[in-house]
Amino acid sequence: MIETDRLILRPPQDHDREALASINGDRRVGEWLASTLSREESDALVDRVCAHIADHGWGFWAVERKLDRAVIGMCGLISMHDDLPPGPAVEVGWRFSPETWGQGYASEAARAALDWGFAELKLAEIIAITARTNLRSQAVMRRIGMTAEPWRDFQHPRLAQGHSLREHVLFSARRP
Repeated sequence: MIETDRLILRPPQDHDREALASINGDRRVGEWLASTLSREESDALVDRVCAHIADHGWGFWAVERKLDRAVIGMCGLISMHDDLPPGPAVEVGWRFSPETWGQGYASEAARAALDWGFAELKLAEIIAITARTNLRSQAVMRRIGMTAEPWRDFQHPRLAQGHSLREHVLFSARRP
């Protein structure tokens, strides 16, 4: 578990599934992830996340707001395999309820996940990727101290030629 001033990052629990399905099924979130997820797909994602956390002790955590104990998103570290051009690597990623966008939660959670990865896992580098057009996520990357590395940008192989999200940018942070 990771705590910040306003948030708790922790493994997802069964009672989080409804809130996470709502986030994963929101068209505004899906716009940046190439699709929304059905309830079954969201539950399968939660199952994979929980299995990864059980195996490794870290992963893509549920983000709980301390103020009201609401689950407002997911954020954490993701193992990127060599099936994507930047891999193998460890990526910091996030997705939040659109009702919370613009309130600094993504930056707060992502910074905490980044710091945890450097301190606890002793990672030399953590990357983040997003579509070239996702300027809000790129702003989060900059706010948490990541640096754009345009020579590592790539065409996402899981998205069709001509897809509006296919062109991806890469940011990185290195352990202090």
